[in-house]
Amino acid sequence: MADKKLKQRGKEITSVLSNYGLGKFLKRSIKSKIFPSKDEEYSLLLDPELPENLRLMFQELGTAFIKLGQLLSTRPDIVGEKVATEFEKLQDDNPPVSYEEVKSIIESELNGNIDDLFAEFSKESLATASIGQVHKAVLPTGEKVAVKVQKAGIAENIDTDLIIMKYLAEKLNGDDELKKFNLPGIMDAFDHSIHIEIDYTNELINMKQLERNFADDDTIHIPIAYSQYCTSKVLTMEFVEGTKMHDVIESDSEEFDKPLIAKRILDSFMKQLLLDGFFHDDPHAGNIFVLEDNVVSYIDLGTIGILDDDFRKDLCDLLMLVGDKDVKGVVNQFIYMGVVDYTMDTRDLKRDLRDLFFRYLSEDGGGLNDVFDKLLSLMQEHGIILPNEFATMGRSLSMIESVVDDLDPNVDMMASIEPIANAEMEKRSSIKNIISDKKGSLLYYKNMIKSLFPLLANSIHKIENGDMSIRFELDNLDRIVSKFSLVVIIAALLISSSLVMTISRGPMIFDMPLIAVAGYVLTLILGIIVVINYFYSR
Repeated sequence: MADKKLKQRGKEITSVLSNYGLGKFLKRSIKSKIFPSKDEEYSLLLDPELPENLRLMFQELGTAFIKLGQLLSTRPDIVGEKVATEFEKLQDDNPPVSYEEVKSIIESELNGNIDDLFAEFSKESLATASIGQVHKAVLPTGEKVAVKVQKAGIAENIDTDLIIMKYLAEKLNGDDELKKFNLPGIMDAFDHSIHIEIDYTNELINMKQLERNFADDDTIHIPIAYSQYCTSKVLTMEFVEGTKMHDVIESDSEEFDKPLIAKRILDSFMKQLLLDGFFHDDPHAGNIFVLEDNVVSYIDLGTIGILDDDFRKDLCDLLMLVGDKDVKGVVNQFIYMGVVDYTMDTRDLKRDLRDLFFRYLSEDGGGLNDVFDKLLSLMQEHGIILPNEFATMGRSLSMIESVVDDLDPNVDMMASIEPIANAEMEKRSSIKNIISDKKGSLLYYKNMIKSLFPLLANSIHKIENGDMSIRFELDNLDRIVSKFSLVVIIAALLISSSLVMTISRGPMIFDMPLIAVAGYVLTLILGIIVVINYFYSR
């Protein structure tokens, strides 16, 4: 049955491709598509209607292709700026399914009668998309809620399309010209992201995490999720009774302090991005509400961007360098992050970056959004593929900048980023925070020392049994042993001082234990002695 469905879907996709003039394109060789012969009068890739045709084709092919197109709209470095811009128009709005179907899904997922589960449940949907739709309801305890229900069979349809997509990606990846884009890798990332999106349990987790992240901030509200009414296909959350951001932007009412709202949105997003590394991946105006007293509420938290600590810190450094228009620093940071190969001749890249910063970071230039868009295109021109994190972060930043700019055109995005990035850099520069925040590293060294003794005992046992032989060069042995002993002492002092740094009792100096500071000073002196001896002996 599965094979039959796969073949049928394959025929449907082939038919749609043919309708948009892409059938012959797929049958031709890759090189003839990119480098048409002199006798060839027509090249599809040069057709000015191609971006729009691709967008219409993806729209017709349904959910999986629409979601893929939306993902590719963030990657102009891969699909080109025109196609990326066209893919931004992709909409996953679909006609709503019937109330009877919604009722059946809810009762199956929540194991009960819908009239018992909810005091009220609206038969009309509030919003609908290709994956699911939302209904307003009231819990038996009186809370007004929004219930998101996934459409029947959507996960199975997506899995079928993914099999076909991955097959095509593998075929296209066999060409030398396309191999650099790593199409199978893109499909793997898409597979991962869309399966996260269609499992509503992940959105529940996202809401809980963001609620914790903003627990001490009364200016930001995250809707309450009702776990007992949630499954992988049903999500029940607080019904946010506020004003849509689009209406706030258009309003002239004094009820809304637009500059204040803009600042709260910008500051809260920069916190998500640069401090938490856990940020709303789709923060357009439709997903932001304004409550009483200009409180900002984020909704639709199904897709979240996650940055690991190392990338987040590297990003802070990069944004600071971009804000300073430090071209050399930006290139060096890209090399450090592994984006640019250190063997690459970067003279042309530096020239183009210098021009980009001059044009778009001047007082009359564009904004941070323009900088990232142009940066992605510039990297494509130089054959550099940026990690997915850059595209995700850049897309979200552009949405936030668009909302903030509509609220208050005088807001300076870089001015908002700078204090947060500076605070993060100062935090990393503090010895106390380096020690206290790196307990994992301390545990690593502790475990390494613990494992040293069993390893030593095992080695001695092997020597005694003749399983291991050791050769010593006796020349200068005394000098080698003395230096090795000094290095061991320095290492022991460093580790012990680091462990003592976590103690908050006893004599303190500069908010740090005196004994730990003394240990660091002694370590520094001994280290200098080792270095001097090394150069003297040479």
